[in-house]
Amino acid sequence: MTIWNTLQSGRRVRRAAGFTLIEILLVIVIILLLAGALVVFVLPQQEGAEKNTTRLLLNNMASALDMYRLNLGHYPTEEEGGLNALLVKPTFENEKLGEKWQGPYLKPGTKLQDPWSHDLVYEPTDLTAAATDTSTKQRLPYKLSSVGPDGQPDTDDDIRYLSESDTTDESGSAGGKASPR
Repeated sequence: MTIWNTLQSGRRVRRAAGFTLIEILLVIVIILLLAGALVVFVLPQQEGAEKNTTRLLLNNMASALDMYRLNLGHYPTEEEGGLNALLVKPTFENEKLGEKWQGPYLKPGTKLQDPWSHDLVYEPTDLTAAATDTSTKQRLPYKLSSVGPDGQPDTDDDIRYLSESDTTDESGSAGGKASPR
């Protein structure tokens, strides 16, 4: 009889080792609740992080543009390649101007795109028109921005680099900042 008892107890162990349908459903419900919490709490944080990353990128670009201007005496033009002139030495007609280029002004591998894979917008402005207009005298001679998550220009989610005269923060102090506008 001991063989028979051993066989019966082995069968009982096998039955007890499996999961019931209720246990499996309970685990699935817990996983779905955790996934729901992830969607509710983490995804909005990611969007905010992408916007902050874009602001930092625009501030970095503005600093590189200022270094370019200090070395060459002017901001990059469309003919020089725009923002690309910060990474790759443009071809200059004047050899002395080419010798002044001390780039690259950005870290190697820097993408000229925002986190949504849209190209950054760099628009040099006409300095002669800005000099005659007293309201724009303190502004930067370029516009630097990102089209934001929707990829459409001139919408509410655009992120622009603003010069000191364009904005002041809540405390009233002025400063060059990238901000949504």
